[in-house]
Amino acid sequence: MATTKEFLAEILDRLSGLDGVTHRPMMGEYILYYNGRIVGGIYDNRLLVKPVKAAISCLPDAPYEFPYDGAKPMLRVTKTDDAAFLQKLLRAMYDELPAPKPKKKKQ
Repeated sequence: MATTKEFLAEILDRLSGLDGVTHRPMMGEYILYYNGRIVGGIYDNRLLVKPVKAAISCLPDAPYEFPYDGAKPMLRVTKTDDAAFLQKLLRAMYDELPAPKPKKKKQ
């Protein structure tokens, strides 16, 4: 089941208090970025984030789930209705997320 546009809109609305939150569609799902760094994504109407130390600390009881077959497990955010918590989570994770890889130049 692909993510609905309504669920995506709800999550983006709750994250609207943070500058720099963007998303990119990918095969019916969405990758979430915070200031250019991938924080996680929305898969099958589930918000999943990378399991960095800050995320594990903020979500100590969160289940690990796979976004799709063959992917690495991520933390499921079940408390998606709390805008302040979601924004705090992304801010806490930012420093631990890898910087984006430079794009290769076309020849």
